[in-house]
Amino acid sequence: MILLVILISVLSLAFAWYLARQVLAADEGTPEMQSIASAIKEGAEAFLRRQNRTIFLIGLGVAALIFILYAAVRPPTPHDPATPMHMAVATTLAFMFGALCSGIAGYIGMFVSIRANLRTASAVRTSLNRALQLALRGGAVSGLFVVAMSLLGVGGLFCAAVLRQMEAHPLIPVGEPRLERALAFENA
Repeated sequence: MILLVILISVLSLAFAWYLARQVLAADEGTPEMQSIASAIKEGAEAFLRRQNRTIFLIGLGVAALIFILYAAVRPPTPHDPATPMHMAVATTLAFMFGALCSGIAGYIGMFVSIRANLRTASAVRTSLNRALQLALRGGAVSGLFVVAMSLLGVGGLFCAAVLRQMEAHPLIPVGEPRLERALAFENA
C-alpha cells in the first residue's frame, strides 16, 4: 500500500511539473508589464531568501531541541523500538527530512506563482478563460507540490523504517504495532 502512496506522489509531482511548464510557456506580456513583474519578482525572491534563512535557523533550534528531548529528557519505556540515542537521531533526521520536503515545495510553489502572475495578467488582455486557466494551474502547482512532497516524505520514512525492521527482524511481520509506534530505525 505504501508503494501506491509513493507512486501517486511521484505522479502528482510529474503532473505539477507539466502544469508548471504550461504556465511558464505562456506569453509574458508587454515590456511595461515585464518591468513591473521584474520588480515584484525581485522583492518576492528577496523575501523568500530571508524567510528561508529564518526558518532554517529556527529549524536548527527545533531539531536540537527534539534531539535533546529524545536523548536525555524522555524516559525510555520497554515498548520503545530503539535506544533513546537511536530514537533521538532518527526523530531528528525525520524532522529535518520533513523540513527539507516542505522547503522544496515552498520554493517551487513561490517560483511558479511569481511567474504565473505576469502570464495571467498578460493572458487577460485577450482571453478571460485563458487567464483563469493560467492562474488556477499556477496555484495547482503549489498545492500539488505541498501534498505530494508531504506524502513522499512520510512514505519514504515509513519505507525506511519497514526496510530497517525487515533487515533487523525478518521473522516479525511488517505492520507489527511496535513498528508503527515510531518512525525510528530499529537497532536491536
